[in-house]
Amino acid sequence: MTELQYLLGGLSGILVGFTLGLVGGGGSILAVPLMVYFVGVKSPHLAIGTSALAVAVNALAGVWNHAREGNVKWRCGAAFAAAGIIGALAGSTLGKAFDGQKLLFLFALLMLVVAFAMYRGRKDAGVEGVTCNRENLPKVLSFGFGTGTLSGFFGIGGGFLIVPALVASTSMPIYRAVGTSLIAVAAFGLTTAANYAWSGLIDWPLAATFIGGGILGTGLGALAARRLSAAKGRLNTLFSALIACVALYMLYRAWLALMA
Repeated sequence: MTELQYLLGGLSGILVGFTLGLVGGGGSILAVPLMVYFVGVKSPHLAIGTSALAVAVNALAGVWNHAREGNVKWRCGAAFAAAGIIGALAGSTLGKAFDGQKLLFLFALLMLVVAFAMYRGRKDAGVEGVTCNRENLPKVLSFGFGTGTLSGFFGIGGGFLIVPALVASTSMPIYRAVGTSLIAVAAFGLTTAANYAWSGLIDWPLAATFIGGGILGTGLGALAARRLSAAKGRLNTLFSALIACVALYMLYRAWLALMA
């Protein structure tokens, strides 16, 4: 890795962190394509392992900020994360054994699904006053395992999957789901990163620069979100379009690599 690549890694972290702070989710799905196509990490598996660690650490910082505002449902988050860790371990093990270019191709397809989901859910509000209990716990655990598996397989934080899964399984308000989801994002990311680290698939200095940029970007994004809160629906629409464009570019690059 060159000094320029580490600089680009820090800038990528700022962009991902800013997006997470601004729209409350989805930014981490840009981490892998940024690592591969912007920073220039040649191994898709190394990019996935490194970004998983960076996203997990940034999520831990986010949990702290949301907890201070009372937006974290600890019981729901812990149950969701516990089931998801099992799924993330299985998913990341499968992902390591999968061909790197095919993994990027499937990742791009997932990004298109995410873009559509973010666009559809741009005005969702959720229901206030819910808790995790005996009735909804099985649904929380099943959703947690499923999202954890996808998170581990693709090496992503999975907040864009976790937030709607928490809303669907508990009916909690969207802003509480965002705060609570970061518990699972951190847990899934650390599980995936540990699995990849076991195989030597993490660039530690690059992860550190990405984390530093992410912490800075998250703060800037949160500040911008407070000032642009009335435009959140439009911001989500714009961001879903950005994800779709990146996904189409990844599909093009991955297709060329697979055909070579």
